[in-house]
Amino acid sequence: MSRKLKLSFACGDYEITRPLADGTVTADGIDLTVLTGAGSRERHWRMARKNEYDICEFNACAYFMARDRGAYWTAIPVFLHRRFRHGFAFVNTSKSIKEPADLIGRRVGGTNFQPAGSIWVRGILEEFFRVPHKELIWVTDRDEDIEFTPPPGLTIERIPVGKSLDDMLVEGELDAMISPSFPRPFLKGDKRVARLFRNYKEVENNYFRLTGIFPIMHVTVIRREIVDEHPWAAASLVRAFNKAKQIAYDRVRNPRTVPLAWFSAAWEEQIEVLGRDPWIYGLGAANRKNLETAVRYTHQQGLIGRQIPISELFVETDDEEIGEKDRI
Repeated sequence: MSRKLKLSFACGDYEITRPLADGTVTADGIDLTVLTGAGSRERHWRMARKNEYDICEFNACAYFMARDRGAYWTAIPVFLHRRFRHGFAFVNTSKSIKEPADLIGRRVGGTNFQPAGSIWVRGILEEFFRVPHKELIWVTDRDEDIEFTPPPGLTIERIPVGKSLDDMLVEGELDAMISPSFPRPFLKGDKRVARLFRNYKEVENNYFRLTGIFPIMHVTVIRREIVDEHPWAAASLVRAFNKAKQIAYDRVRNPRTVPLAWFSAAWEEQIEVLGRDPWIYGLGAANRKNLETAVRYTHQQGLIGRQIPISELFVETDDEEIGEKDRI
């Protein structure tokens, strides 16, 4: 009996990957150990600094940086985390910031400079709202996952010892914050913190209708030697990821599964706006545009030295986007 290829896979605990974790779905020829214990920050750091996993859900823009610096990885076209980001820009309400242009010259906090969500927001602000990222002062509270030297004209400061970004935003030491997650004061209802885009859902809907982009936050990286030695593995993995996603869709579309009173209405609204498979995999036209935009923003913000072609970043496993749109 031939032995299966044993691989470790680190990811978040998502509905779309749970069938892989519990063994409902398996990848042909692969014995996959799914590790969901680490949060995004820890998982990304461990992969970036220690190369700990065979396969890893990883910050898309940090992946571009790693490849630009010679990391011996590639990626399969599986995108486990997407999120619109207009709703993740916050302001101190005493600072008279009424529109994006009011951010120019201000001090803007964030965990670090490299989170994909922050890169997307900066890119969107620059492209659609004329807010050049170099005309803001960026204030961070931790080291970058991948080391880089800020280019001329880009100002990045570290917060003082003993301070927190949340406290600095509330107290007015920061004018705004762009972060992958919500500031604690905002979650507690502190009126000193508000979204930059109060009507963020409308803005995000309009952004999608204009661009067709549901921003990709994370890609799925794999050690290049695995693909080199086992060329069939990439396609086997993508098929398994797609089966797992379909099972998740079938499960959560049942309104008994999700404890939300108007879940069915939200599900129907999502289909109307985003289509039947918003988490579609593969390298079809929509995903290529999505990824090329992320590459362009990463280059524009001085994190990579060139706009890397998508063909260099991903293993091609299908000519079209991989999904079962008619079944969902």
